[in-house]
Amino acid sequence: MLFIIGLGLGDEKDITLRGLECVRKCEKVYMEAYTSLLSFGLASDGISSLEKLYGKTITVADREMVEEKADQILSEARTSDVAFLVVGDAFGATTHSDLVVRAKSLGIEVRVVYNASVMNAIGICGLQLYRYGETVSIPFFTETWKPSSFYEKIQKNRGLGLHTLCLLDIRVKEPSLESLCRGRKEYEPPRFMSINTAIEQLLEVEQMEGQSVYNDDTLCVGFARLGSESQMIVAGTMKQLRSIDFGSPLHCLVIVGKTHPVEEEMLDFYKSGTENLEQDVVNVAA
Repeated sequence: MLFIIGLGLGDEKDITLRGLECVRKCEKVYMEAYTSLLSFGLASDGISSLEKLYGKTITVADREMVEEKADQILSEARTSDVAFLVVGDAFGATTHSDLVVRAKSLGIEVRVVYNASVMNAIGICGLQLYRYGETVSIPFFTETWKPSSFYEKIQKNRGLGLHTLCLLDIRVKEPSLESLCRGRKEYEPPRFMSINTAIEQLLEVEQMEGQSVYNDDTLCVGFARLGSESQMIVAGTMKQLRSIDFGSPLHCLVIVGKTHPVEEEMLDFYKSGTENLEQDVVNVAA
């Protein structure tokens, strides 16, 4: 059997009791490490904490391994119980659906254990989850590649008065273009997009497109390390958030649509630190 198990957003303790029971019964445990990361990233001591609690050796599976060696994982699941651990919820990232489809097509039984993900944890800021439109991803720009397909989606959301969750790029074990040209893979250092970079790119695209979808004065909410003890949540304009140091990853951003009075009341709790940016930003989410 193949178990797809959500780990939640913080650390090793965020796994559910059901998930923990499933992990402990499995002969092989994989942990995906390309759609998101727990608060400790891929640090060896963090992985050791997982292994100590779970009582299992964990194989960290990057995108390359899952895409190129999925057959190995599925082959093992034919004859034994295999756990595939996912940060957040099992299906918070659509890439895991492919693994499930392949398993089912081979007649392998699949069991899913759900958990919290960024898709619902953002509710902490007070913006009601059913008032969100399509979620968008913001990739890192390069000098020659500046995709802007997210702009139209944000435009549609804002036209309907809906909020937009922006998921920010994570680049872990990405081969460099130069090494690929030489036919030998060499990997770039890990990169995690910050809220500041995301806003800079969003405003750059607005300047290019010129449809007045948003601007410096557009209200947003910045989230850093959501679900961990050091999480930071600040509401303010794009201009204000652009000047704040949100600290270590992971970050995400919400572009606020039309708000209900109850939403506005809750958002006010997260505006501390943006009225006067010369003062230290208060971690109002602690």
